[in-house]
Amino acid sequence: MVPRTDPVCEGGPGAGRGRPEVAWIPVTDTAVGVDVGLDHLLTLSTGEKIANPRHGRRDRVALARAQRSLARKAPGDGANRRKARRKVAKIHARIADRRRDGLHKLTTRLVRENQTLVIEDLSVRNMVKNRSLAHAISDAAWSEFRSMLEYKAAWYGREVVAVDRFFPSSKLCSHCGRLAKSMPLHVRTWTCEGCGTVHDRDVNAAKNLKAAGLAVSVCGAGVRPQRRTPGGQPTTKQKTPRREP
Repeated sequence: MVPRTDPVCEGGPGAGRGRPEVAWIPVTDTAVGVDVGLDHLLTLSTGEKIANPRHGRRDRVALARAQRSLARKAPGDGANRRKARRKVAKIHARIADRRRDGLHKLTTRLVRENQTLVIEDLSVRNMVKNRSLAHAISDAAWSEFRSMLEYKAAWYGREVVAVDRFFPSSKLCSHCGRLAKSMPLHVRTWTCEGCGTVHDRDVNAAKNLKAAGLAVSVCGAGVRPQRRTPGGQPTTKQKTPRREP
């Protein structure tokens, strides 16, 4: 999508259905790698870390109390059960509204500040199968973050590049390119055996994602050998398809 030179960019989801017109923003030469996580919601290749607000935790006690109250109500469509059900739904809606508002502000800022945004092509659907992390991953809303980033990038003429999930962004030294043998999840800081650089795990991953994404954007090809998935599709780094107006 080529950025418009007039004051308004009208493309994107919602066009013609009452969505406010999107003000045009100038092209920039900045790019950023974005690594998602749970301790920090986002870590940028600039070194900035954005805290995970954990919206569900704030209302966890109130939600549990409301759900217990609903469970105690007699089955059927009685007035008391309807009232308890509405209370549970209201709490869920409040959590979702806070989460959506935070993601909107964050994604709008990232898209306005950067021409190219590089993310990791995570399989969130498979990750939430881990029962110990499912709730935290769902609360972080990584899929919703990516969706917002993609359609806002289409609005503003930005580019989102999704890097193959098998790319070893955490184990690869962003300074010399040496690949570490292993990198358990509990290791948050590590030293490269090749050049001696001390890395913050998440910042290093974001830097590697940025470099890989720029390689894809410039060369139009993957930066690692193809690897076949059970479904038969090659898992190479790929550019996220843009949504048409």
